[in-house]
Formats: sequence, structure tokens, C-alpha cells
Amino acid sequence: MAPTGNLPLLYRAAALYHVHTKTALRESLCKPTLKICFASPCTLQHRRCVSVEAAIRHIADLTDKENRLVTRLYNGLIGGQRAALAESITIVETQHPRKKEMAQVLLQRVLAYRQEQERLNGGKPVAFRVGLSGPPGAGKSSFIEVIGKMLTGRGHKVSVLAVDPSSCTTGGSLMGDKTRMTELSRDMNAYIRPSPTSGTLGGVTRTTNEAIVLCEGAGYDIVLVETVGVGQSEFAVADMVDMFVLLIPPAGGDELQGIKRGIIEMADLVVVTKSDGDLIVPARRIQAEYTSALKLLRKKSKVWKPKVIRISSQTGQGIPELWDTVLQFQEAMLSSGELRVRRQNQQKVWLWNLIQENALLNFRQHPAVCAELPELELRVTHGDISPGLAADLLLKAFTTTP
Repeated sequence: MAPTGNLPLLYRAAALYHVHTKTALRESLCKPTLKICFASPCTLQHRRCVSVEAAIRHIADLTDKENRLVTRLYNGLIGGQRAALAESITIVETQHPRKKEMAQVLLQRVLAYRQEQERLNGGKPVAFRVGLSGPPGAGKSSFIEVIGKMLTGRGHKVSVLAVDPSSCTTGGSLMGDKTRMTELSRDMNAYIRPSPTSGTLGGVTRTTNEAIVLCEGAGYDIVLVETVGVGQSEFAVADMVDMFVLLIPPAGGDELQGIKRGIIEMADLVVVTKSDGDLIVPARRIQAEYTSALKLLRKKSKVWKPKVIRISSQTGQGIPELWDTVLQFQEAMLSSGELRVRRQNQQKVWLWNLIQENALLNFRQHPAVCAELPELELRVTHGDISPGLAADLLLKAFTTTP
């Protein structure tokens, strides 16, 4: 059963690439595949060609007004206009079906532009993505303010995607990170975009990955993604960045028990913040403890050993050394090819994340499921049937009802 409210993959690919002709698209998608299948290669190729032809025939072209908007946003985006970037991310974040289609057209054009820039750059990524997380009070915003100003002073363009928890009442952001990065927010070489989680599991919105692409298309060569809390959000952000940095305060005490082994294993760099004044001694102790702990954990990279660094956002101590460590990581990952492999794996992870999200949405909106769900929920809560049986009945209704 075809999902409603979303364009098929080939539909989106064909709708977007105005730089390709229909013939080029047909030829590129009709190449023989190495996938082993019971059908003959000729049959497989014929089926793929038929699918492409059907997709091309059924493209609902954007209206002239929509085309002008997408073109204006694209030209403004690659021209480095902050207003165009902000409007583009807004369209990507929208839930309006038609604007979601426009967003995919825009994203595909930006992806094509980024691929061309990477080709001109010798195959190297045009931007470096860094994920930042840690417990509340670790000083993430202060750290971003200091390192962001340092990087813009060195000629970099820095974008910050700060993902905040949402208010249950208004749906808006609670933390207001942009208001706490006053100097960086006024820097014309920096762009800060706070985004409410809107109830998304993991604290990272489903559109954060697409916002990263837009920021890179706009010429920002350093993308910082800040997440909230310690928990599922770290796993989400680690699947969309090149380097994952965990920030921890020096005097967390029992609060640091929330940082579990799995989170530490994901960290490419551990940063002990607020290493100044009376906190220097506990910061050194925490640094030694985590340095010892990291030696016992399984390494996720063959060319990089995670390090623990002390910094102070108040005095600026350790910030330049921290960035030197980041550059060492980037060079090691690029030269070994691990960075390219990591990005490829991340794209597959997000593909399946979006499939699961859309599949669940379509399941809940299915007429047969909507008709059966209230009664089955009531019977489950009363203990008349098991949740497993209720789930099986709903899935059966979903798959058998036309």
C-alpha cells in the first residue's frame, strides 16, 4: 500500500534535478545492478526503467510561483544570504504537505551543488560537522560562544544548530540558547538556529540532518550541532556528525552517573569544562578518571584514540588546544577514509529512521487502524487482551485492508 502525504523516492529525485534531462535520469537509474535476484538482469533493468518512466509521467510540477520561490531560495542560499538560509530551514521544518515537496526539491538542488563543490575540493567535504552534548549546566552554550568567536576570527563561517526541548504548552523552545550567545549571534560570519524538538525522541529533530545540508550549501564550513541532556539525544546526533564531543562539568558528583558507558564509547573527544578558579583541582581529577576509563572501552575508530581535555570558557584556557585536537581528528579521519565511510553509514541510518517514522505515521492514519484502535486500546487497558495480540490485530487490519 502506497504511503500517503509523501512523494516516492524516484518522484522526488525526478522532480528535483532540473539540471538533469529525463533521458539522463532514465539512463542513470536503468544501469544494471549487482544485486543478486531470481529475476533475470534484463527483467530487472526493464522494471527499473518502467518505474522511472512512471515516476516521470506522474510528476506534479511545481507552480510558477512555487518554482520562483525555490529558485529564489536556492540562489540566495548558495549566495550566502542569511535570510534565505533561515527561510529554507523553515520550509524544511514545516509539516505542510506541499511545502514539504518544495523543501525536497530545494534540498536536492543544494545536494547537487554541494557534490560539485566537493568535486572541486578534491573529493573532500566542504564542511566539518561537530556534535556537542552533555548534562545540563555543563556550559555548552558558553563553550560554543567562545569557540565560535575564535573560529570566525580565523576566517571560518560557523553555523550552530541548537536543538532545544519543547514546551508542552506552546511547542516552542525552552532554553533560548540564542539569547545566551549574544556576541556570536551578532557575528555576520556565524548563524545560530534554535529548533524545538517538538516531542521528537532523541532531542534531535528529524529535519536537523537536512538543516546541516542547507548550512553547508550556504557556505558554512563549520557546523556545530548542540543537543540537550544526556541520553537518547547523543545517539541521534552521533549519527549525523563527523565528530562527537561530550562536555562534562568538573563538579557533577552523582549527576555524572547519568553518563553511561554507551555515551562515552561514542565520544571522539571528552571536554571537561569550567576548569578555572576553585574548580581546577576537581577538573584535573575528572580528566584523569575519564582518561583511564577511555583506555578500557572499545575503540570505534582504527586511527583515533579519544582524548580528554580541560578548558575554561571564562578565561579561554585550552580552547585553541582543543581546536588543534579537532583538526588532528579531521586529518586522521580524512586520510584513512573513515570519514567518508562514517558519512555513508549515517545516511543509511537516517534513511531507515525516516522510513520508520513515516511508516508509523501512515499506520496510525490508516482508516482500518483508526476504526479498531480505540476499542483495542480499551481492551488492553482493562486487561482483556494482551498488548501483543492487539498489535497483531492492528497490523493485520493494516496489511489486509485495501
